[in-house]
Amino acid sequence: MDTIQKKENPWALLPLVIFVLLFVGTALITHDFKSMPVLVAGMIASIVAIMMIRGVPFTEKVNIFCSGGGNPNIILLALIFILAGAFSSVANATGAVDSIVNLGVSSLPPNLLIVGLFVISCFISISMGTSTGTVVAVTPIAIGIAEQTGAGLPLVLAAVIGGSMFGDNLSMISDTTIAAVRTQESTMKDKFRTNFFIVLPAAIIAALIFSFMPAGEAAIGSSHSYDLITILPYIAVLVTALLGVNVVIVLVGGILFSGVIGFFNGSLSILSFLQVTEEGIESMMTIAVLAILLSGIVEAVKYSGGIDFILNVISRHVKTKRGAAFGIAGLVSSVDASTGNNTVAILMTGPLAKKIATEYDIESRHSASVLDIFACCVQGLVPYSGQLLAASGLAAISPIAILPYSVYQVLIGISGIIAILVFFRKRSER
Repeated sequence: MDTIQKKENPWALLPLVIFVLLFVGTALITHDFKSMPVLVAGMIASIVAIMMIRGVPFTEKVNIFCSGGGNPNIILLALIFILAGAFSSVANATGAVDSIVNLGVSSLPPNLLIVGLFVISCFISISMGTSTGTVVAVTPIAIGIAEQTGAGLPLVLAAVIGGSMFGDNLSMISDTTIAAVRTQESTMKDKFRTNFFIVLPAAIIAALIFSFMPAGEAAIGSSHSYDLITILPYIAVLVTALLGVNVVIVLVGGILFSGVIGFFNGSLSILSFLQVTEEGIESMMTIAVLAILLSGIVEAVKYSGGIDFILNVISRHVKTKRGAAFGIAGLVSSVDASTGNNTVAILMTGPLAKKIATEYDIESRHSASVLDIFACCVQGLVPYSGQLLAASGLAAISPIAILPYSVYQVLIGISGIIAILVFFRKRSER
């Protein structure tokens, strides 16, 4: 059934505008980005989207919305989200995160203190698939290092946040990566390969810059304990995903592998394994349900002519692949700056970005990379993002104080712009 009404209508975008205004407006009034439950904002916008559909009975309006929310790609996306949450929770319960952190800290030479924090955060975030989780895990160590060595607290926090955004942008189990890949109908390994060579120069330059920043005098102690066996599930997930194994198999295998290690080292029993798995699933339920709601909203907006309006506006002002790629980058950056959530930004703009990419013959791996790179760039620079709020809250400083040292986030934005200029030809082949 073709549910798209071929008529451009700017008012059809109202549900998306309402979602952003509810989410951001409430936060600006209350000075708390958690004051408006994101699912409530999504539900209100969903009701508006359904009611704005014209020319069909109410039952058909609901069916149009459900055809978007029940899209097989979106249901698979929700399944991957909850599996990723379960894997991260089980692996963390076995002591894997502590082992990764302690291994890195124990191996750091004093003159590479800040660089070491950056690299550790990169590896942990790639392994865990969550930048916020990485910030929460590494920030207490970074604070202790700053206190012991005299290194600037905003500097060490910026290194942690930058590394966490690097991993979040590349991890096979990151919700942002999964959202970018699924909405653009790409593959994990193709997106990883494309994305890796874009952001790697930014990471190298950031590490060099951090190496010239004052890191204090004292050396890092080597008394931190770690268990290499607990890290194996993370390595297995990364390797199998790069080999092109189906992501559902990868994550289920990672959960079971982590469980076996937990049984082996005594950190988990069968009952606690099940409980920790459920906790991980519950941690991702909000984003999974939000993905379904947003997809339904986009389908309703598409039927009412909102997507055609945006595409026609872009078509009138953009005539090249480069221009279309910059349009995708601008869309996701604007929404991320509005919501302070890079996963939400990708979910909201992903379907539209796919249509733009198809219109201008942009490969899915390229559009997925553009979405994820610019979402992570902006996410690491807005002072009300979860990552900056988590770090500044734990350190009891203002998130604004961290921004002058956020070199990696700026560099990945520059790398993304250079990639668009290099990889996209001037003339579109439509």
